[in-house]
Amino acid sequence: MVMRRHHLTCAGIAFALYLHHLVSTIEVPLDSNIQSELPQPPTITKQSVKDYIVDPRDNIFIECEAKGNPVPIFSWTRNGKFFNVAKDPKVSMRRRSGTLVIDFHSGGRPEDYEGEYQCFARNDYGTALSSKIHLQVSKSPLWPKEKVDVIEVDEGAPLSLQCNPPPGLPSPVIFWMSSSMEPIHQDKRVSQGQNGDLYFSNVMLQDAQTDYSCNARFHFTHTIQQKNPYTLKVKTTRGITETTPSFMYPYGTSSSQMVLRGEDLLLECIASGVPAPDIMWYKKGGELPVGKTKLENFNKALRISNVSEEDSGEYFCLASNKMGSIRHTISVRVKAAPYWLDEPQNLILAPGEDGRLVCRANGNPKPAIQWLVNGEPIEGSPPNPSREVAGDTIVFRDTQIGSSAVYQCNASNEHGYLLANAFVSVLDVPPRILAPRNQLIKVIQNNRTRLDCPFFGSPIPTLRWFKNGQGNTLDGGNYKAHENGSLEMEMARKEDQGIYTCVATNILGKAEAQVRLEVKDPTRIVRGPEDQVVKRGSMPRLHCRVKHDPTLKLTVTWLKDDAPLYMGNRMKKEDDGLTIYGVAEKDQGDYTCVASTELDKDSAKAYLTVLAVPANRLRDLPKERPDRPQDLELTDLAERSVRLTWIPGDDNNSPITDYIVQFEEDRFQPGMWHNHSRYPGSVNSAILSLSPYVNYQFRVIAVNDVGSSLPSMPSERYQTNGARPEINPTGVQGAGTQKNNMEITWTPLNATQAYGPNLRYIVRWRRRDPRGSWYNETVKAPRHVVWNTPIYVPYEIKVQAENDFGRAPEPDTYIGYSGEDLPSSPRYLRIRQPNLESINLEWDHPEHPNGVLTGYSLRYQAFNGSKTGRTLVENFSPNQTKFTLQRTDPISRYRFFLRARTQVGEGETLVEESPALLNEAYTKNHVDIATQGWFIGLMCAIALLVLILLIVCFIKRSRGGKYPVRDNKDEHLNPEDKNVEDGSFDYSDEDNKPLPNSQTSLDGTIKQQESDDSLVDYGEGGEGQFNEDGSFIGQYTVKKDKEETEGNESSEATSPVNAIYSLA
Repeated sequence: MVMRRHHLTCAGIAFALYLHHLVSTIEVPLDSNIQSELPQPPTITKQSVKDYIVDPRDNIFIECEAKGNPVPIFSWTRNGKFFNVAKDPKVSMRRRSGTLVIDFHSGGRPEDYEGEYQCFARNDYGTALSSKIHLQVSKSPLWPKEKVDVIEVDEGAPLSLQCNPPPGLPSPVIFWMSSSMEPIHQDKRVSQGQNGDLYFSNVMLQDAQTDYSCNARFHFTHTIQQKNPYTLKVKTTRGITETTPSFMYPYGTSSSQMVLRGEDLLLECIASGVPAPDIMWYKKGGELPVGKTKLENFNKALRISNVSEEDSGEYFCLASNKMGSIRHTISVRVKAAPYWLDEPQNLILAPGEDGRLVCRANGNPKPAIQWLVNGEPIEGSPPNPSREVAGDTIVFRDTQIGSSAVYQCNASNEHGYLLANAFVSVLDVPPRILAPRNQLIKVIQNNRTRLDCPFFGSPIPTLRWFKNGQGNTLDGGNYKAHENGSLEMEMARKEDQGIYTCVATNILGKAEAQVRLEVKDPTRIVRGPEDQVVKRGSMPRLHCRVKHDPTLKLTVTWLKDDAPLYMGNRMKKEDDGLTIYGVAEKDQGDYTCVASTELDKDSAKAYLTVLAVPANRLRDLPKERPDRPQDLELTDLAERSVRLTWIPGDDNNSPITDYIVQFEEDRFQPGMWHNHSRYPGSVNSAILSLSPYVNYQFRVIAVNDVGSSLPSMPSERYQTNGARPEINPTGVQGAGTQKNNMEITWTPLNATQAYGPNLRYIVRWRRRDPRGSWYNETVKAPRHVVWNTPIYVPYEIKVQAENDFGRAPEPDTYIGYSGEDLPSSPRYLRIRQPNLESINLEWDHPEHPNGVLTGYSLRYQAFNGSKTGRTLVENFSPNQTKFTLQRTDPISRYRFFLRARTQVGEGETLVEESPALLNEAYTKNHVDIATQGWFIGLMCAIALLVLILLIVCFIKRSRGGKYPVRDNKDEHLNPEDKNVEDGSFDYSDEDNKPLPNSQTSLDGTIKQQESDDSLVDYGEGGEGQFNEDGSFIGQYTVKKDKEETEGNESSEATSPVNAIYSLA
């Protein structure tokens, strides 16, 4: 039995050694040309998370992207069954992608699409699977209705207020506030637990000064649900008894808690007591985990981040105050969802080669390993003699073309699962050299160098290096060959120059490439600059003599204080040095000579000290504006930038603080200089940003504390190339100048915004209606007038810049209005007289405002019979539609003329009159007349006359006749009147019948038909006119005088019948 165990162990070791010595897999290079030629099974490159919670207000996107050659096709399962995307009009799949799009713009319930989704990507060489994606719709349910009673509690007693929030998805964030939306103050006595409840270690009297409301904030919907508030009533006692701590949460002396590896562990202890207890945390048998422990909630919570198996054990919290202490033990168990130890990797093999896929995972409990091939359990797949499954490993021996597939490894336990795809691709590809042909490598003598020869093939080719066609392989000594095809030389010597050939070989053929190596002499400064002390105004010389390889181009540059030195007219660079003419204090500093070639460089540094005028003498010198900068030079010319360098002028004993760079262009505003940019006085070179299609010329102004220098002489011109505009005009407006037009204006582009020749503007407009058609016009001036427009309607307007290089981006849309006109009259004018002292007016806006109303104009005048008062005017805002008039007397009536007003002027007039009042005031004013003797006699005579007429009429009627009245009337009776029979007129129906062309006023009296003309129209009539004070002179109508001269047949004053009715 012992011998058998020994044999098994040896077999296991042999198998492990076999796996270790399997041929290494082929790596496909990232070269897109090669990848596009090689067949490749699908690989999932992007997918949604496993637990996918979506916002119900948005469309749903379930991602699934994959690559492969040929391009994969995609399909989905939902809850384990095939999901037919084509049958559901709300569901679509992105082009050349497997991503599902569920669109709810046309309606639908997102909850109907909850479930478990899995994506399949297929091509001719296999099928790759995504993880199972559990789709859930976010939920924010309402708080269940409940009645919360007033809570009575003794002062000093513990208390917990329960929250019990509605179960949201994801879980809501809980916080406590008062009903006045003030956060509840928390400390070691009052705090919120992880379950959302509010705990009081002991209740104090001030706790009853507010109420307590639990709030739940839901993530996706950004809504907050509020629970009905708790109200506390604290019963006071003579003294608060101090008590020992007691745990409010968790209960008892011990508890247990399970946490998954990689998550955060949160332990909580909340205790009651007077005074409020302090909480301390410990771990039995050791220290708390270092570096990932954090105390929260006033030490009532212990958080351990990224938990591992080592964090399991017993923790206890100690609650103590001056009355005593208690402790609670929490046993922590760490479990683990599966996690990778060796995730399977893609395997590319040549025909006949061996390989393996390894899938090793760990967890607690230990996960089970399941293999699938192309999405199906490997046990049910067609037999493959070259494949052997050994637990967490699949071994491939002597693989052949056609056995490519995608394998899935599923590692799962009760806490979760892992799913990995790894394809096996069998390729036969002849060797290919991936490097450019006939490379030239230059290297400085005695430096390390490397010759690269990347290659690819299946089976993996072998690579060898040869020099100058010799048959010996280069490897060893000064040469070292690497597996990736590179040949490294520790120290390049002159004798290493020559032509090197790399040859890649496999069973399908060979490929080769040549590399030429040249070894160059190093660059050296043989005499560099030296430190010098010179006087101001002298001419120091700094040496820099260089030796270099004559086949390499040499560049010598100078730095001052580690910044590029501008070579102006005072600086002269020579082949072997630098000369400074008229050295000044500002020339003092470090000077560095840098000699460089394409392969190497050398540098040397020296410090130049300039002896200046003594400080006491400098203070006595007069300070003036600086001299103008000189010798402007443009370098580093680019499409949108240029470097401008200048030589500073003398600062005239006041340091230069700023330089102002200005530019001038000769197309739009020739001769006008504009500020371009500003730089500190310590620089004399700057990179300027440029705009397209501008012929620039620059100048520089120096500034010190005294003032600005004269501008420098202009630089040479620099013309930038044109481009299409990048911005559109601003300040676009549309407004009418006449009632039948709309003028469109805008702020034109300036010279640096035109970007090209023939700048013009494409003006587009249409009525503000999505169905309307756009009209357009191309103009050069910043103005365009649209004619024959309706009165005051909105238009959508766009103005787009264009030049000969193209158009600017799509412009914004602006709203303009066509011209305004006079408004129509207000819809109505209502007059109410609540008492004898005031009149209330109310009106409505015009039916056709024809523009923006700017207000109302009300003209009114009092009248009593033929007497009229002066005309008064009131102006109102456009929003005011009511007015109260205080009467000057209780008898007079009022005539009102109301007009609406736009910026064009006042519109049509609405005319109304106040009704007559038959009230106590009217009666009082007539009592004196009725008591006069002449009036009584007159009335008696009229009554007698009427009585006689009635008797005569009665006699005539008793004889069957009627009193003919047609001959005595100027007006013809209406034949349709019910009181006319056979040309006779019945006096009994004549009393209140109005004559033709008359209308009845509000108080029932008859008045002459009035014109609706305005006061101005009356003033233009024949006899009506206005006095100087604005009062109206003459009769209300032009017909009035005529009717009085022609007779008073229809007048009430001469009608006996009406006179009797008046007395009645």
